[in-house]
Amino acid sequence: MSLSKPIYNLIGAYFEQLFNHPIRTKSLTSCVIATAGNVVSQKISGSKEINPHSAGAYGLFGLLFGGTLPHYFYLFLDRIVSDELRFRKFYQFLLERLTFTPLFQLCSLYFLSRFEGNSHQVAFANLYRLYWPVLQANWKYLSLFAFINITFLPPFLRVFTANIIGFFWIIFLANKRRQVAKKTE
Repeated sequence: MSLSKPIYNLIGAYFEQLFNHPIRTKSLTSCVIATAGNVVSQKISGSKEINPHSAGAYGLFGLLFGGTLPHYFYLFLDRIVSDELRFRKFYQFLLERLTFTPLFQLCSLYFLSRFEGNSHQVAFANLYRLYWPVLQANWKYLSLFAFINITFLPPFLRVFTANIIGFFWIIFLANKRRQVAKKTE
């Protein structure tokens, strides 16, 4: 019972920040989750030392894009799909999967490579090799989670939930990028 009060206080403080400063809170949360996902991925792959450039790239991507883009997309999605529309949540899900996901995946693959210090040519070559297989995997493995996120969770928690799902996706993505990098060496 003594542990529950600090946990409730932490959750309450997080929700207060989420309500008062949604962009900043979502961006910082995304940064922490993305960095942690990359570090876990590096550990799972057997790396003896953490590559700070890779972890920093994921953290920077989370900070700049992982909180802001989904925040504004979900707001847009709630505005553009009418409340009176039958199967509203299903249409929102389709829009998320068919518009936002491909664009977000494109941005993530390109900017992660750039944030790691690669040139435009290298980033574009990585994007070219990885985009379609990664997008297909995203649709295949994350669609159910995206549907649950849009259908059953309140709008203010969608980005946080997407980031939690993204933690596991980052582990997959970092591993996939590492495999492609090893093949091209």
